[in-house]
Amino acid sequence: MNPPKLNLPASAAPSFTTLGCRLNAYETEAMKELAAQAGVANAHIVNTCAVTAEAVRKARQEIRKIRRDNPEAAIIVTGCAAQTEPETFAEMPEVTRVIGNHEKMQPETWQQMTPDLIGETERVQVDDILSVRETAGHLIDGFGSRARAYVQVQNGCDHRCTFCIIPYGRGNSRSVPAGVVVEQIKRLVGAGYNEVVLTGVDLTSWGADLPATPKLGDLVRRILRLVPDLPRLRISSIDSIEADPALIEAIASEPRLMPHLHLSLQAGDNMILKRMKRRHSREDAIEFCTDMRRARPDLVFGADLIAGFPTETEEMFENSLALARDCGLTWLHVFPYSARKGTPAARMPQVGGTQIKARAARLRTLGEGLAQAHLAQQVGRAHQILMENPRMGRTAQFTEVAFGSDQPVGEIISARIIGHDGRQLLAG
Repeated sequence: MNPPKLNLPASAAPSFTTLGCRLNAYETEAMKELAAQAGVANAHIVNTCAVTAEAVRKARQEIRKIRRDNPEAAIIVTGCAAQTEPETFAEMPEVTRVIGNHEKMQPETWQQMTPDLIGETERVQVDDILSVRETAGHLIDGFGSRARAYVQVQNGCDHRCTFCIIPYGRGNSRSVPAGVVVEQIKRLVGAGYNEVVLTGVDLTSWGADLPATPKLGDLVRRILRLVPDLPRLRISSIDSIEADPALIEAIASEPRLMPHLHLSLQAGDNMILKRMKRRHSREDAIEFCTDMRRARPDLVFGADLIAGFPTETEEMFENSLALARDCGLTWLHVFPYSARKGTPAARMPQVGGTQIKARAARLRTLGEGLAQAHLAQQVGRAHQILMENPRMGRTAQFTEVAFGSDQPVGEIISARIIGHDGRQLLAG
């Protein structure tokens, strides 16, 4: 049943709420452009996340809050949770429309959302994302802070880790051609950005669907060669086992490629990794980190780790704790395991919720200690810091630095570290 037409003043601009990852935030910026071009008004768009059951719960909670605050607004739900669970949101009386991840990037979708048409079109527009083959290519210039811009170069994932619902929300891997990426980065540098971050769902799979199947390392070297005025290039999360030789060489030898890698490790026990259907062993992870740090001593690592995966024993969990130390990780992104309906892991013997929470807390405590050690090691050192706001910037290793006086936003400045407060470095 279609919702009724909404008799609202045409002057109200649409509002957006973004939940989840940086890629979602990027796509929200693209949707803002599409909505503005189509003349959409009087709507609140919620871009959801599906990575955990908790993320879906938070999306529903946010939708109910929006309805309470905006009793007559059209609420349009999109994103990964809308893609994987369209019926969950279609059944909510607060929701006007549900659109999929592919549909949200199509101009014609937004052209149907004017006040006169929103009540006349199909309420749920969510097609099979796995059938999408073309690149989701609505590129935007300048998303991010005034200092740093994010460039989406890849979407989707061809892997099927047993715990992960994301391929069913994002589809199979699709890559933005290198020439398109380079031209966008040239525009960003021309607009004054001093750092560009390459983002994607499975970044190291970039190029597999392009002619001649180039690798991520080829893209990185091409950007650095063809955009010589770009001071800083950063890559987001990568799968270390898929790091190609050109990428490894670039990380080791290119000073403009930032010495910070976030790794998709997930666990430190080989049996759990096998049950997750990961493509690396704990030994692979340790060897990668050891080799890369030997090649570039200033390199720091972050990593995703899951606590309480099905069948995980205390001994298996201890291996994950040990992995963080053995790899020399600095930043831990901890996920308490959350069963996602339709994934193989949801059918495995589950760990109790209390144990999951306790193990996640132990991982986070370890992560806090590792981060504190990193902060302490920086005291007395000089760093090149990209200013994100007048009083805070980040080092090349992505560590926050606080200043006692205003600095020029967007500029890279040199400063010596005089201390830390447990969370940030303090600059003199």
